[in-house]
Amino acid sequence: MSRNAWLVFVAVCVVLLGGLVWVSQGAKIDVSNVNTFSVLAGEERNGNIADHVHGKSDSKVIIYEYGDYQCPGCKAAFPTLKTVYEKYQDKVGFVFRNFPLSSIHANARSAASAAEAAGLQNKYWEMHDLLYTNQSAWESLSGTNRVDTFKQYASQLGLDQDKFVNDMNSDAVSKKITFDMALGQKNNVNETPTVYINSDKVSSYFKDDELVSSTTSGASSVLNDATAFENLILIPAMKKAGISLD
Repeated sequence: MSRNAWLVFVAVCVVLLGGLVWVSQGAKIDVSNVNTFSVLAGEERNGNIADHVHGKSDSKVIIYEYGDYQCPGCKAAFPTLKTVYEKYQDKVGFVFRNFPLSSIHANARSAASAAEAAGLQNKYWEMHDLLYTNQSAWESLSGTNRVDTFKQYASQLGLDQDKFVNDMNSDAVSKKITFDMALGQKNNVNETPTVYINSDKVSSYFKDDELVSSTTSGASSVLNDATAFENLILIPAMKKAGISLD
C-alpha cells in the first residue's frame, strides 16, 4: 500500500471511529437525577412522552413493571397484573416501562415502538394488551410482515396507520424506549418482568396462600397468580400506605 493510500485509509478509519464514538455517546441518557419510583412527566430525554399510567396516577401505591413484549414471562404475568390493576384502578396506579431484551428477543423493541406509537393516538393500553395477547402471532416475524401485523392491530384500534408507522420510526418514540431502559438500568433491572410496588421489588413466591421461599417445593411466583398477588402483595401495601379497601 502506498503512503498516500495508507494516509487515506487511516483518515477513513478515524472518521468511522469518531462516528461510532459519537453514536455511542449520543445513545447514553443521564438519569442520575431522576427519581425512578415516581410517575414521570414528558421531557426532552424521553421524547416528551410521559409515563403511561393506568388508574390513579397520584396514588400512594404505584405498581411499576419493566417489561418486554416478546418475553414469555411477561406474557405469563400480564393477566395477573391486568386483573389486579383494573380491579383497583380507583385506588392504585400501574406504570409500564419498556425494557426490551433485544439480544434475545429480536422483535421486542419494534413491539415497544408499536405500543408507544399507539399511545400518541391515545390507544396505548389497547395496543399493550393486543401485543401480549397476540405475542405468538408476531414474535417470529421480520421486516414487512412484522410492520404489517402491527398495522393490522393499529387498524383494529381505529388508528391513522400512516401516522402510526411514522411514529413507530420517530426519534421521540426511540428516545422514550431508551429512556425507560436507562431507568431500569439505574434500578439494576436485568430481567423481565421486573415489578415494583413503590420502591419494593416483587420477587415473592407462595404456597397454600402464604409467602414462602423460592426454593420451597411446589412454590409459585405471585406474578403468575392474580389472587396471590392481590392478597399477599398489593393489599398489604395498600394497608401500609393507609389506602382504604372500602
